[in-house]
Amino acid sequence: MCGITGWAGFSRDLTTEHATVKAMTDTLAARGPDAGGIWLDTHAALGHRRLAVIDLEHGTQPMRTPERGPADRPRAVISYGGEIYNFRELREELVLLGHRFATRSDTEVALRAYLQWGTDFVHRLNGMYAIALWDTAREELLLVRDRLGVKPLFYHPTDDGVLFGSEPKAVLANPLARAEAGAEELCDALLFLRTPGRVPFRGMREVKPGHLVRVSRNGLKEERYWALEARPHTDDLPTTVTRVRELLDDIVPRQMNADVPLVSLLSGGLDSSTVTALAARARAADGERLTTFSVDFTGHTENFRADAIRPTPDGPYALEVARHAGTDHHAIVLDRARLLDPAVRRTVLGAWDLPFNFADLDVSLYLLFAAVRQHATVALSGEGADEVFGGYLWFSDPEARRAGTFPWLKLGAHRGLDPRSLFHPWFVDGIDLAEYEADLYRTALAEVPRLDGESAADRRTRELGHLTLTRWLPILLDKKDRMGMASGLEGRVPFCDHRLVEYVFNVPWEMKTFSGQEKALLREAASDLLPEPVLRRKKAAYPSIQDPAYDRSLITGLTAAAGDGDAPLHPFLDGDAVRRMTAKTAGGSLSEFERILVESTVRLDDWLRTYGVELTDVKGAH
Repeated sequence: MCGITGWAGFSRDLTTEHATVKAMTDTLAARGPDAGGIWLDTHAALGHRRLAVIDLEHGTQPMRTPERGPADRPRAVISYGGEIYNFRELREELVLLGHRFATRSDTEVALRAYLQWGTDFVHRLNGMYAIALWDTAREELLLVRDRLGVKPLFYHPTDDGVLFGSEPKAVLANPLARAEAGAEELCDALLFLRTPGRVPFRGMREVKPGHLVRVSRNGLKEERYWALEARPHTDDLPTTVTRVRELLDDIVPRQMNADVPLVSLLSGGLDSSTVTALAARARAADGERLTTFSVDFTGHTENFRADAIRPTPDGPYALEVARHAGTDHHAIVLDRARLLDPAVRRTVLGAWDLPFNFADLDVSLYLLFAAVRQHATVALSGEGADEVFGGYLWFSDPEARRAGTFPWLKLGAHRGLDPRSLFHPWFVDGIDLAEYEADLYRTALAEVPRLDGESAADRRTRELGHLTLTRWLPILLDKKDRMGMASGLEGRVPFCDHRLVEYVFNVPWEMKTFSGQEKALLREAASDLLPEPVLRRKKAAYPSIQDPAYDRSLITGLTAAAGDGDAPLHPFLDGDAVRRMTAKTAGGSLSEFERILVESTVRLDDWLRTYGVELTDVKGAH
C-alpha cells in the first residue's frame, strides 16, 4: 500500500529542501507505518512511507535503478503505493527480456517495466496503484493512477512544476500550497458525487482514474490511458455467467497475494459473501482457514427496525456465511459512545482531508478497520459489485431513470438529503449550485460511450452505469481507502478489477436482471458458493446505528455551527431550517438521509475550521 509524495521544480535546487520534503512525507505516516524514505535531485524530490505487504525485508522506497543516467544519477526513481496483482507474470517476462531483479517486490517490477516499455507500461499493469516516477534523462515526472481510481493521488501545479501526494495534507505541508476555497470548491463539497480530477481545495487537482500526468519544463500534460468502451455483447446467458465466474475465480486468489496476514470483510450480503467464499476456498486449498470480520452495534440485531434500504440486519447472514464457508468469524460491536468520541471523529476528518462523509458509516468503518488491524494488514471487501452489476435502486426506479441529474441526488433529495436545505437560499444561489450541478451532469453524460443501434432504454441504462462507476463509486473507494489507511490497513476490492468491469459494463440489462432480482448475474455466478438465504437476500446497505440518542447528540454540532458567530458556516446556515431539523430529534430518530445531511454540514464546518480554509469570492464569508 503506502503513501507517496514529492515535488518537481525546474527553477530551483530541491536538494536544499530536505526539511520541507520530510514534512510532506511525515504527514503520511499512518499510510506507511513501517518505514520512510526521501530521495532528492536538483529538480525533483520524492518521499515515501511504507506499509510492508510484499517482500518485507526489501522493497525500500524511493527505489532507484542501478542503471545510471546523466551526472551519474539513477536512470529512474520511483515512489509507489498500491499493489500490482500480476507482478509475477510481468517479472517473468522482464527476466526473459534481460532484466535482473534485486528484490521480490512489485515496486521493482513497475520500475523495470517503465525502463522496458516507457509510459506504455501502464497498459500492462493489473492492480490498484498511485505511481510517481522521475526520469533523470528526460527530466520528467510521471504521475500515474490506476484505472478505477482505487488509490488516490493529488497534485498542485506551481509556477515552475508541481507538488503531489497520496493525500491533500502532504501537498498542504509545502508552503507553496495554501488551503483556499471559492464557490466552485464549496459546490464540490456540498454535492454527493466525485467529479474526476476535482478537489475542494482551490488550485489542487487529483490525477483522474485511468490517467497519467507528465510534468516537465514545458509544463503539465494530462493523458488518458484507459476508459470504458461500448462494445456489442455477443455471449449468451450461460456463457456470460461462466465468464463472470471465471474472472472472479482468477481475481480473488490473485488479490490474496501478501506476505502478511490477510482477512475478508463479511457483511452477509451477496457481494462480500461471494468474495469471502472464494477466498475461503483458496485458503482451504492451502490447508488454511480464512478469518472474517463484520461490524455491528450494541442491541442492533435484537432491536432492528427495517427500512427501505436495510430490510434485514447483517449479523445473522454473516454468521450463516461464515459457517457455510468455514471461516473464523469475528463481529466488531460498536456503541454510541465510540461513534461520538471526539478524538475518533477528529481522526476520521484528518483521514479524509476533505469535507466528504457518510455520517456514522465513516466512523464505524474506521473503528472496524482499526480493530481488524490488530489481526491483519490486508482485508478483502465487496465494494464495486453494486456499481458493476447494477445493484442500486436508481437503475430501475422510473423517477430516477428520468432524472435530469445524477440519479442518487434525485432520490436522496426526496428522502431528506438535499444539500441546499440547511443553507440560506441566497448562499445557494450565490455559489450557483444548481447550474454547477447541471454542468457537471452534462459533462458526465458527454463522456458516456455510445453503441450504434441501442434503444433509448438501453442507452439510458448505459448512462446510469457509467455515471455510477465514474461519479459514485469513487466516493466509496475514497471512503474505504481513507478509513483503511488511517488504521494502516490495506483494503483490496476484487470487483474493481478492470477486466471484470469492462466485461460486465457491456452485458445487457436483461441479462444482469434475468431472474427479476437485482444483480441476478452475480447471484447465478455465485450460486454454488453461498447458502440459499444469502443468494435470495435483498440488497441491504452498510449498517447504520439506530439510536435516537445518537441523533440528539449529533444535532448539537449543527446547532453550534448555526449559533456560533465565529463558525465558518454560521453566515450561510438558515437558522429556521436548522431549528426544524433539531425539532425532529425531539420526537425520535432522523432518517439516515437526514443524518447524512446533518453530519455532512457539520463536517464541512469542521473542515473549514480545522484546515484554516480561506474562503474567497464567496458572498458573506468572514
